[in-house]
Amino acid sequence: MRRTPNLLTAIAAAAGLMAGFSATAAKATDEDFNVWTAQVVTIEADKDFRIRLEAQERFTDDASRLGQLLLRPAIGYQVDKDVSVYAGYAYVLTDPEGPAKSNEHRFFQELNLKHEINDTVTISSRNRFEQRTWEETGGTALRYRNQIAVRAKVSETNNLIVYTEPFIPLNSAGFQSDEVVVWRNFVGVSVPISKQFSLTPGYLNQHTFRPGEDRTQHIANVTLGARF
Repeated sequence: MRRTPNLLTAIAAAAGLMAGFSATAAKATDEDFNVWTAQVVTIEADKDFRIRLEAQERFTDDASRLGQLLLRPAIGYQVDKDVSVYAGYAYVLTDPEGPAKSNEHRFFQELNLKHEINDTVTISSRNRFEQRTWEETGGTALRYRNQIAVRAKVSETNNLIVYTEPFIPLNSAGFQSDEVVVWRNFVGVSVPISKQFSLTPGYLNQHTFRPGEDRTQHIANVTLGARF
């Protein structure tokens, strides 16, 4: 009987995050279907330090071509069971169908907070501050991202994952405009493959608020995770 209130808590929390889906879709006029794949490896260097290696391949234009490649290593410190901090670097190759491709070099700092609501539901907050530069243009763009996620156990092995994440520009520099805001909403299920590997397929909605026509990307997103 304890499962009932836990499940209701998970549904209520997920519904609150999912509210952003309808808000972002309402203004969309330019839409695209994507397939994004990601591989994330977390290595416990010792009791407190972590190394995280990440790669993402983003197939755009109705998933017909590789529109973006992201490589993002980071090193982290586990402050306690609910708090961790990371610092890292990301290389992002963007190759849109129309404009010229760009090469971005991005440094970032990250604060991760976690809170267990009960024995089946966990809420977390990832706060990331980014410094973005491009080879093709000058200036340093600053951006803040806050991902709020709910993780709820739906079976003995599987977890429902729902998150919302706004990308907030703090200035205009390089290819970043402070008039353009990106918002992501995701729902998926984490499926363990083995003791060290898991697979998380799901639907990711990325909406870009911009002057004139907004843009929405409907994304089939699959992440392969590994912990060592």
